[in-house]
Amino acid sequence: MAVMALNSAATGLRALSTRIDVIANNLANSETVAFKRSRMNFEDLMYLTLKEPGTTNSAGEVTPAGTFVGLGVKISNTQIDLEQGSMENTNRPLDVAIEGPGFFRVKIMDSIGDGTGYTRNGNFFLNQEGELVIGSGDGYKIIPTIQIPPGVSSITISRNGIVEYIRPGSIDKQTAGQLKITQFVNPQGLKLLGGSIYVETPASGEPIDSNPGQDGAGTLLQNFLEGSNVDPVKELVTLIKTQRSFELNSQSIQTADQALQTIVNLRRF
Repeated sequence: MAVMALNSAATGLRALSTRIDVIANNLANSETVAFKRSRMNFEDLMYLTLKEPGTTNSAGEVTPAGTFVGLGVKISNTQIDLEQGSMENTNRPLDVAIEGPGFFRVKIMDSIGDGTGYTRNGNFFLNQEGELVIGSGDGYKIIPTIQIPPGVSSITISRNGIVEYIRPGSIDKQTAGQLKITQFVNPQGLKLLGGSIYVETPASGEPIDSNPGQDGAGTLLQNFLEGSNVDPVKELVTLIKTQRSFELNSQSIQTADQALQTIVNLRRF
């Protein structure tokens, strides 16, 4: 049975080691715009059944419980925590935060999925053609394309996503386009690519586009950016708990090894 303990503890060490990697990534991105922390979930492995519950003994009595020995643990999944990050005032007109659920749709490389990605990073820039792009990667274009002519005196983005500007010497606002918000039935099923970019998968469901503030989509807040939702204190507490669990699993291996050594030494008596 000590051999089973070795194997169970080994699965625990592997799973906890991966959890440390996830926590380290969360802490490393505590200042990344619109970053969403990941949480690791575990599940137990199969059980060795030594006695079935409800069996009848020689006296005709039914046993109230069985005897099971677990075979360890494995990683169930990593779950994206979509809790809203804090709003950070930048006073920059092209910085936009999403208040509530949803993502911006952006054009990424055609070789990845269907060339469409999704992000909550609203750190927008204008490229050389005046098109609205996000300030990560190579500057992914917003879908649908929004183009602003050069030399405008002011740019405003309303809570419902209407992008307007004023030309020099004019007081009339002109509309450049409409920002859309994309939602998913199961945003936990999105695939993470890095650069705050997610892509659709069969698990996430089909993308649902709507104007900000409609059909449950979040609204937009100009001059703000959504910060990371990583709580460093909470992550450090989880890291300490994981480290202690790792040490206990290591102790289980040492204890099982000592038990096996004792069994081997019995032959010498």
